[in-house]
Amino acid sequence: VEPQHRLCRCELCILLKSILKYSQNYLAAASIAWSVLLLPPATAVFVIFSKFSLFHPIQSTSGGSSCAIFSQILLCGVVLIIGFLDFECYTVIPTVACSKIALLGQLLHPRQLANSLVHCIMGMIVAWCCAVIIGFRYESLGYPCAQTDSPPQICLNEYQLILLLAGAFVGFSHSVLGVMHNMNYVSFPTVQQYKYLRFKGSLPLVIKCSAIQALYSVRNYIVVYFFLGYIPRVWICKTLSLQMNRYTCSAHTLDSFSGLLDLSLLYHLWLSATFFLFMQYMTLTLFRIFVTEVYSFPVQSSFTEEAFQCLPRVLTDSQTMILKFLALQDLALLSQHSPVRRCEVFSLSQPGGHPHNWNAISKECLSLLTDLTQRLVAYHDTVATNGRAKSLSSGSEKRTSSESSEGFTSPKPTFPLKTPASVFARSFAGGPLTPPTAPFTPDLDSPFASPTLRRLTAPVEQGSPWYGSVQSPHVMRRAPKLWTLHLEQISFCTFTSDRRTCEMLLSAFLSHFKTQKTLDFPIQVKTFLAKRVLIMYLFSKLPEASSQALFADSQAHIWALEGLSYLVQASFSEDQFGVVQTTLPSILSCMLGLQEAVDRHFKLPHASSKPARLSSSMSDSTYKTLRFALRATLKTAIYRITTTFGEHLKAVQMSAEHRKRLQQFLEYKE
Repeated sequence: VEPQHRLCRCELCILLKSILKYSQNYLAAASIAWSVLLLPPATAVFVIFSKFSLFHPIQSTSGGSSCAIFSQILLCGVVLIIGFLDFECYTVIPTVACSKIALLGQLLHPRQLANSLVHCIMGMIVAWCCAVIIGFRYESLGYPCAQTDSPPQICLNEYQLILLLAGAFVGFSHSVLGVMHNMNYVSFPTVQQYKYLRFKGSLPLVIKCSAIQALYSVRNYIVVYFFLGYIPRVWICKTLSLQMNRYTCSAHTLDSFSGLLDLSLLYHLWLSATFFLFMQYMTLTLFRIFVTEVYSFPVQSSFTEEAFQCLPRVLTDSQTMILKFLALQDLALLSQHSPVRRCEVFSLSQPGGHPHNWNAISKECLSLLTDLTQRLVAYHDTVATNGRAKSLSSGSEKRTSSESSEGFTSPKPTFPLKTPASVFARSFAGGPLTPPTAPFTPDLDSPFASPTLRRLTAPVEQGSPWYGSVQSPHVMRRAPKLWTLHLEQISFCTFTSDRRTCEMLLSAFLSHFKTQKTLDFPIQVKTFLAKRVLIMYLFSKLPEASSQALFADSQAHIWALEGLSYLVQASFSEDQFGVVQTTLPSILSCMLGLQEAVDRHFKLPHASSKPARLSSSMSDSTYKTLRFALRATLKTAIYRITTTFGEHLKAVQMSAEHRKRLQQFLEYKE
């Protein structure tokens, strides 16, 4: 009987794990179901606006088509595909491109190309459904020609063609903008609301953004169709054996000024694009609302089979990032508003009397904070206080590997690092932490760096006559020799931060141009400079984006700071067994170390810039201000602990540097 009971328990455990694993699938399915249910009212509004006529308002809403039901089924299928793509592509940690070439790589990724193709197909399907619903001249792609002196032929209806191509163009534009603006990023709201209230508040923004983006997309599409509209028209005619009828509808094709100045055509193009984008944004909004809904995890369970779905186990063992974020959010909420659940965190296990719940939660939170501290230290070591690369001195070159790896001996964090590798530039071969190149400075290991560039940027020895400031007139007479420099040396002017050297090189080459009798050499120089400027534009690091990518996953650290600080504050009166006091030195040292690293980071020129005002669009750009929220949360968390414990913290063991910084908080000087 005992093996049977074990088998039943294993089956129950597997079932519960699968339910917890696919709970987000159910939430996504619920959001898609609501999108399908809201589609008929949206379609009814589209029918009213598409058939509205200023001179015949009563007749505009009458009439129908036999394909209306089929078009509604197709629209439901499109909504299902949109919901599936949202579920497959969403992320809680945005991917920030730190250079133009990185963004180009994201756009040209095979998965993104397939996504763009699917969006183009969906746009054409929605455009065809809109054409069927509107009717009149958009109803079919071909119609009998009006010529009577020849056998009956089928002519191309360019009005439906331009509508179908507009749908494909809007779908492609939406896919590209989704990558550029991180449309797949899902952020958690600061203020918790019911799903109905959140959707009601987001609906005006969805309509506004759909209409505005459709207006810009139609404008761009009109320009493209004006220059390239004949290509798809001729290809469709040859493929489907259709004719161009010049005797009906219009004497001009639609890729002309007179054809594109049709106000009714422009209105229907804009309305169809708005309807398609509204479907996209409505499904995305519902998905964000359902996925980020607060979920309460049990702190501990009486049954062993259910231990995997408890909060400590989900925090440490969860491989699904959304579940980890939901668990951290639940930790932050219970630490503030749930005294009963806090007592479960401080409780001891029986038998044995070990604080397993507190140990697991505090260990995971400290691991997150330590990971962020290490990343900030590594990033700060790559740049100087002015935001440029550190100069390679002889002392840094002689640094041993053991000295360079100091500070990275902590255990491997359980939270996966999501900071893009483009934040850190390539380093030299001298060691793992040798200062790499910074933004807007030449990368000497790059394949685009020439030997001449390396020779020009090499450090100057003390014994050299070029060391220090050049004041001697005998040395200044060497300047004309720059006129005969190799062509590659002018590339130094596009990379160097030394303005004086750059001006000397450019003036020398301009003087050389005046003495040249042929035009080959100046043309070569201009071509070479254009290539170098393009390479610099594509490969140069963006400091603001690098700082944003460094703090891209800081929402998890914010919740970890809030959860730890509120639990430590509550332990002053609720911790009967003193389980928090054993880890209080580690918590304070970790927070103070992170405070020092954050302060050093904000002294960089591009990191301390004011947060940009969030634009009223569907793209969630809250990740751009996460570093400011983390700095405020960190300082608040330390003050929360110091104001609660006060002078008792002087008995906590910590380093002299941390004790000095802690004294600043105790005296309210930070």
